[in-house]
Amino acid sequence: MSERTHHGQRAGRNSGKRAGKSAGRSAGRHAGKGAGRHAGKSEEKQQAELLYGLHTARAALLNPARRIRAAWATTNALKKLEGAFHDSGVRAQVVHPKELARKLEPEAVHQGVLLKADPLPEPALGDVAAADGIIVLLDQITDPHNIGAILRSAAAFGVNAVITTRRHAPAATSGVLAKAASGALEHVPLVKVTNLARAIEELRQAHDYAVWGLDSAAEGRLGCRSPAPRRVALALGAEGKGLRARTRSLCDALLRLDMPGAIHSLNVSNAAAISLFALHESMKAREEKA
Repeated sequence: MSERTHHGQRAGRNSGKRAGKSAGRSAGRHAGKGAGRHAGKSEEKQQAELLYGLHTARAALLNPARRIRAAWATTNALKKLEGAFHDSGVRAQVVHPKELARKLEPEAVHQGVLLKADPLPEPALGDVAAADGIIVLLDQITDPHNIGAILRSAAAFGVNAVITTRRHAPAATSGVLAKAASGALEHVPLVKVTNLARAIEELRQAHDYAVWGLDSAAEGRLGCRSPAPRRVALALGAEGKGLRARTRSLCDALLRLDMPGAIHSLNVSNAAAISLFALHESMKAREEKA
């Protein structure tokens, strides 16, 4: 298939209007999507992220804070994402699926679309901790599939942020994390800190967060009726290792999930989803009683 460009059926009439609207919404946060195609040399030096998959691409296209540098899509994917491409003002180059496969890892499930984008602006810890709710802490969890799945659950339950350490965080440039997150990267801030222990201390002392650590061997139990404060930071440890001793020592409580079956441990992303559901229900019950 020969390459061409696609901008949606109404792009010629509305692209200018959309650009103005996007710039207004993202002022102060980002320079806007269109600017990504004309970025200066200093901006081009940023390491771009590769975002692929229908849900991931749609969420990125519709996020005014996300600057898209380039886009490639198959004819079929363009039909499914026509509205998102039109609304974003981003042009996609139409390619054969084999062309996308050559740009990605061998096992990448691209679903016919690939975006090259600048990383999202990263908020400070104090910014995401200013509101009531839940924050998820990842203690040396490095698998991008697990982190992406945790982000997806975090988005579903309205989590304020997911926090990980810079040293042990996987790069988002490969697209694996973003694909597993299925669009959640556009909705849940992923904050990287230098030292998790210091971040926990800041959450506790400066922002009044209770820190609960998930531990399959803990005496305490995390359930839908567990009394939950207004602000909870849920700490999750790496599979096999669990929470580090230092992290455990900083937790206000260590809690387990009750599992009546033969297996008493779960994949960390599955455990995160169940824990977030329980916390959400607990907080909702507290609010209803207030």
